[in-house]
Amino acid sequence: MKNKRMFPAIADRAAAWLWPEVCPFCARVSSQGICSACRGKLEALKIQEPRCMGCGKPIHHGEQEYCYDCMHMKHSYDRGYGLWLHKEPVSTSIYQFKYHNQRRYGVCYVEEFIRCYGHMIKRWTPDLIIPIPLHRKRRRQRGYNQAAVLCRELGRRLGIPVDEKGLVRKLYTEPQKKLSHQERSKNLRHAFRVKKCFKPVSTVLLIDDIYTTGSTIDAAAAVLKEKGVEKVYFLTISIGQGY
Repeated sequence: MKNKRMFPAIADRAAAWLWPEVCPFCARVSSQGICSACRGKLEALKIQEPRCMGCGKPIHHGEQEYCYDCMHMKHSYDRGYGLWLHKEPVSTSIYQFKYHNQRRYGVCYVEEFIRCYGHMIKRWTPDLIIPIPLHRKRRRQRGYNQAAVLCRELGRRLGIPVDEKGLVRKLYTEPQKKLSHQERSKNLRHAFRVKKCFKPVSTVLLIDDIYTTGSTIDAAAAVLKEKGVEKVYFLTISIGQGY
């Protein structure tokens, strides 16, 4: 029995030696997750007040309630926040997380979600956490859905159920990053659907990696509300440039 108890501990130490914990922003070994040097850089990119009451983007004047994007379009979601502006070193970190199997970065991102927005999540009282889904072809190519990685960790830490199957991406769409807002909206029209197994709840928290114009979050929120969800909030790692 003693040997059986010792084995997992030895395995954990071996794993830590072979794959030491690294800072997700500089990839240097760091037992504290985000290293102190990167923490300083991130402070300059942290989105703080004044911010848009819709999407959470920074705004220049405190008397403004909404950013230019949210003033010129009606969103299907209710409100959301991002952690940082989508600039270096955040953009490279997310790229590694999405495309180079750095799924362990998700633990650090979720820690920041809870540290910065844990009070908001409690206020929203979501019944479910749902990741923005990938089309099955893209998921097959990538091997995993980075938003689902975040959801599982966030749900585990906060004790909130996660639904990875109810919302699906039925259309294989073009990559969004080089499209205008109008092109993004057209690209995502009818992209999502809610499966019959989904049981409507009052409040859903959507999770994605990047928010730019909000087209993806909007399209997902719209189909959820069509099926009876009352409130849809979102959290993302970063917020990019809008239109």
